[in-house]
Order: sequence, then C-alpha cells, then structure tokens
Amino acid sequence: MDPALLLRGVVLGFTIAAAVGPISLLCIRRTLAEGRIVGLASGLGVATADATYGAIAAFGLTAVTGVLVDGRRVLGLVGGLFLLWLAWRTFRAQPGVAAAEVGSPRRGLPGAYLSTLALTLTNPMTILSFAALFVGLGVTAGDLGGAATMTLGVFLGSAAWWVVLTGLVGALRSRITPTWLRRVNVASGLVIGAFALVAIGSSLVA
Repeated sequence: MDPALLLRGVVLGFTIAAAVGPISLLCIRRTLAEGRIVGLASGLGVATADATYGAIAAFGLTAVTGVLVDGRRVLGLVGGLFLLWLAWRTFRAQPGVAAAEVGSPRRGLPGAYLSTLALTLTNPMTILSFAALFVGLGVTAGDLGGAATMTLGVFLGSAAWWVVLTGLVGALRSRITPTWLRRVNVASGLVIGAFALVAIGSSLVA
C-alpha cells in the first residue's frame, strides 16, 4: 500500500464530502434534531456511496459506469423526487417529534445510513468526476493496488469529514432551542426542496 496514494485519496474524499449540498444540510439537520450518532450514520452512508463510485471509477468497471451514466436521467429523477419528499418531511418536522425518535436507535440508525447511501447513489455522474481525478493522480484501470488504496482513502477522507461536521454541530446542539430548530427545519426544507426541483428539472431536459 502506497502511503502517499492513500493520503491523496483521503484528501480527495474529504474535499468532495465537504462540498455543501442537500446531503450536507440533511446531515446537519439530523444531527441537530436527532443527535450526533444519527447524523454520523447519515454521513457514513454518503462516505460509502462515495467509496462505491470511487471504486467503480478506479477499477475501470466501464460496463457498470456506462449503464449508470446512460440511466442518469432516471436516477436523477428518482433522486430528485426522494429529495423533494425529504424536503417536505424536513419542512414539516416538529422538534418534539424528532427528539422522541432518538429513543429508537435500532430503527433510526439503519434508516439514516441507508437513506443517504441511496440518495448519494442516484448521482452517477460522480463516477466521471472520480475517474478524471484518479487519472490526474496517476491511477490507471489496471493498477489494482493503487485503485484499492485510493478507494480506501476516499472512504476514510469522506468519513473523517462527517466525523468533524457532526461533532461540531453536535457540540452546538444543546444551545439550540426548539424555536431555532424549527427555523432550521424550515430553512433546510426550503433549500433541499430547491435542490430537488433543480435535479428533477435537469433530468427532464437532459
């Protein structure tokens, strides 16, 4: 295992995860409403999806890449509709109800993880981004060791970002009143809804 290549993967995964988008807002909102563990579980779902697409790009699985890219309109529409549903639930969520759900970790943690995993996987164009970045970093399709190292690095980097983000947000959670949490829910719902409409519109005109 090349430590330098692993470090590049970590930096790459951390940087990609740090990009602000609807998933980041969703994880922040879940951390505030349901606690640090639920927020981290959501973030790890994103990290798993990033690593999955990173592996497809790194190992040169062109057939799978082609199928996913060809189906990007359907996946984009599904992802947009899922985001729209999440936006509606977030907008209407009441802080008291969210707090009550914290007592159900067995149901909440798998759901938090799988929902962000599925949502992130509806953006297959991420594969092309990873493919371009991996080529720029000197990883080729036939370099199995380098591909595995980079994929591991991407996961670790992405996971590190979610540990940092949910840790910081979780530390502020006790200072957030129900009134402010309600405002966060409304604002997050509106922004996530805007992202959803853009995703749906892009998939329909693509």
